[in-house]
Amino acid sequence: MYEPEFTLDDSVIYLNHAAVAPWPRRTVEAVKAFAIENGTIGSRNYATWVHTESLLREQLRRLLHARSTGEIALLKNTSEALSVVAWGLPWSAGDNVVITNQEFPSNRIVWESLEVLGVETRQTDLNKGTSPEAALIAQLDGRTRLMSVSSVQYGTGLRLDLAKLGAACRERDILFCVDAIQSLGALDLDVRNCQADFVMADGHKWLLAPEGLAVFYCRQEVMERIALKQFGWHMLKDPLDFDNQAREVARDARRFECGSPNMLGIHALHTSLGLLLETGIDAVEQRVLENTRYLLEGLAARGSHYEIITPRSPGRYGGIVTFRPLREPSEALFERLRQHNVACALRAGGVRFSPHFYTAREQLNAVLSLLDGDVPARGR
Repeated sequence: MYEPEFTLDDSVIYLNHAAVAPWPRRTVEAVKAFAIENGTIGSRNYATWVHTESLLREQLRRLLHARSTGEIALLKNTSEALSVVAWGLPWSAGDNVVITNQEFPSNRIVWESLEVLGVETRQTDLNKGTSPEAALIAQLDGRTRLMSVSSVQYGTGLRLDLAKLGAACRERDILFCVDAIQSLGALDLDVRNCQADFVMADGHKWLLAPEGLAVFYCRQEVMERIALKQFGWHMLKDPLDFDNQAREVARDARRFECGSPNMLGIHALHTSLGLLLETGIDAVEQRVLENTRYLLEGLAARGSHYEIITPRSPGRYGGIVTFRPLREPSEALFERLRQHNVACALRAGGVRFSPHFYTAREQLNAVLSLLDGDVPARGR
């Protein structure tokens, strides 16, 4: 159904969108066209490039269900966005930040770096308590200033109930930060419904775009609580008035964009988002969850050979399936899969699969056959 949009080699079974995704055909062509244009006429059409940037902000607003494009900033990556928040907020010695014990380093190191200011980072064991959300909420106290969680955990694939966490934070006047890199582009995310103050995600995973460009959502009401630590021409109210000495900073999220935009990345992400939005994020989510469920069920049917790490309950998984072989090291299975052109990853002590919405059922069957020791005809 989606084959015209993707040009992966027939020998490749690509189950690694939680790491770095391949680009759709249209995105490859858009990058080629941009490079040719730049190489032949330079920046003559810069005004058109700026228009594409505006279109991308609107796409991201729609994807996140934000109120306006004024809450959308374009930064280099998730880590930069997290750092903007962490080192922009006012802290006092004795404050604390609540995170999980399953976070990718980006959403741990940045908070631990605040230790020099006397800020404690509390890592919550998500296996304790009646639910992961209950465990996180139990960590909150009168000195908690912020909770930061991944919408879907990169290793285990656990999907958190963001609405429940956001409501708990709002009730306590605690800021809520969501690293959405493992869900945005695969699952619907409504920043208003989950009451998030900050959301960030790179484009190179489920958004099917290149590395080097990320979205940073900042709720308008908390925007001016973030002190600016990076400065440049692009963050000004009127960035093209180069002779203006007033240095008035933009009132919207562009204040966090200090320098020249990544126009190549903007054109690519704009094109990839076009595919996702044309398909419909609800349809994308449905297909992603179907693929995940199919793999979970296939692994469960082979129960004596594999331990499933990813939660199997509906609502608890996204696009990630992590499992551990019981009769050999995970590294040995990973290497065997790699030799048969299966793109996957080693995470959380097991092998991680991450199919996207366009992943064909025949590819899932092929990899399940490999787990049985069979070599599918499509393998090399």
